[in-house]
Amino acid sequence: MVIGKTLKKIDPTTLQIWKDLGQEAEKQTGQSLVEQFANDPDRVNRFSLDFKEMHIDYSKNRIDAAVMEGLFQLAAETKLQDGISKMFAGHEINETEGRAVLHVALRAPRSANMNIEGHNIMHDVHAVLDQMESFVDRLNDGWKGFSGKKITDVVNIGIGGSDLGPVMVVEALRPYQEEGRKVHFVSNIDGSHIAQTLKELDQETTLFIIASKTFTTIETMTNAHTARSWFLEKGEEADIRKHFVAVSTNIDAVESFGIDSNNAFEFWDWVGGRYSLSSAIGLSIMVAVGSHYFREMLDGMNAMDEHFRSAEMENNMPVILALLGIWYANFMDASSEAVLPYDQNLQYLATYLQQASMESNGKMIDRAGKPVTYQTGSILWGGAGTNSQHSFFQLLHQGTHLIPCDFIIAANPTHTLTHHHDLLVANVLAQCEALMRGKSEAVVKQELELAGLPPEKIEQLASFKVFDGNRPSTMIMIKKLTPFNLGMLIALYEHKIFVQGYIWNIFSFDQFGVELGKQLAKAIEPEIKEASKPDRHDGSTNSLLTKFKSWKEY
Repeated sequence: MVIGKTLKKIDPTTLQIWKDLGQEAEKQTGQSLVEQFANDPDRVNRFSLDFKEMHIDYSKNRIDAAVMEGLFQLAAETKLQDGISKMFAGHEINETEGRAVLHVALRAPRSANMNIEGHNIMHDVHAVLDQMESFVDRLNDGWKGFSGKKITDVVNIGIGGSDLGPVMVVEALRPYQEEGRKVHFVSNIDGSHIAQTLKELDQETTLFIIASKTFTTIETMTNAHTARSWFLEKGEEADIRKHFVAVSTNIDAVESFGIDSNNAFEFWDWVGGRYSLSSAIGLSIMVAVGSHYFREMLDGMNAMDEHFRSAEMENNMPVILALLGIWYANFMDASSEAVLPYDQNLQYLATYLQQASMESNGKMIDRAGKPVTYQTGSILWGGAGTNSQHSFFQLLHQGTHLIPCDFIIAANPTHTLTHHHDLLVANVLAQCEALMRGKSEAVVKQELELAGLPPEKIEQLASFKVFDGNRPSTMIMIKKLTPFNLGMLIALYEHKIFVQGYIWNIFSFDQFGVELGKQLAKAIEPEIKEASKPDRHDGSTNSLLTKFKSWKEY
């Protein structure tokens, strides 16, 4: 560990500004957003910003100028800019694993100079991008399987970051996909996932991408070997190299599987799994949309990277989103936040961001190795509008939880059904306004009177129809869901997560919390096959193992 090149360790709760923000939060509880808009004609301009084809309006949040000034001061006093600079400089800010965090290099241009221990990694990055592009060109030129038939289906086998990002992007960019080929995804170790996928495919026309850095991930390799066995029902061992490629650094294991090492695509330990879709892990994305659109997405990510690195805090989109999240989590007692894209193609965005955010910042130990005494890692959830309006919006409007919401909308659709899109936009704008305004009891009673209800019925129903309003939301509007704008959106949230983890004084780039269950599963799995009665665990686990074995039919 190099002294001076690691992240500063500042407990934010020891700062006076943290205490001052707590006092500002008490003031906000007595203020109405409707009143704040009425009292400040310039509120929208004050709390909105534009960058390229992205507009963020955060004026419907429970903030004022004093709150934002305090949050920017918090960022300054925790030395956020120092943390940003160290990440881009390739310092080992993932200190617990001794690694740099340089996913920003994956979308930087060839001419960039990004170093790890004095080595400019841009040559390595673009060599892999060129290799990916060459592979996709060969597929497009008619890559043939063992029987001479063209490949029509590509199956990505991975899990976590090797699945969630690619799945989300492939679905988001469906309007830009190549014709004549379908990309599938298998992740769950539940056999039904791969069984149902393989049922629809033909060994002669299917190619598999096995995405595992170490080539040892239990879920991925279990599914990979199942796919291999399925393939060998028709093909020969020597044919595996025509139907399997790998995203991995374990070349020995790749070759042992039967994959040609020339079809192994590298990525590096300075790329965290949940930040890896712009690496070779995105090979399935490039297969789906082509290298041109994949590179457009990288350009969008790079544009947001540069904005994040260079913009002043007061005009910095990721910083502002992060500070709003900290405001609600630590000062307004909000334990969760919702991401609500009003775009069916972004239906997997919330699922993707769940991992990116909660695996990064779900930590209870600070960078000094001490237990934190404040909330970190807000629960992130959501879904696509308008479906979500008929699902959980009741809780957003009239529930007892304070849940800040990010609404996401494209001004222009990727289809020609403009009437549908106008209705979609009307709904998203209405939901934001409704959350903010609410509906008073006086208005409810007036509406019921106009509907002709008798006074006794009005008194009976009125309280159930009241919306208290004052519920915060942020609108993220893009001009159109293009690969470039999707790239900006992804990087926007990546950097939001970094800023939150940095200010919370935690390490965002390890994930030790996922390991314990895996270790215990390895111990339990062989016991399932044993005839003896389980007795090595707690009473509940022993009992459940016994019950499972008594019911097991296979």
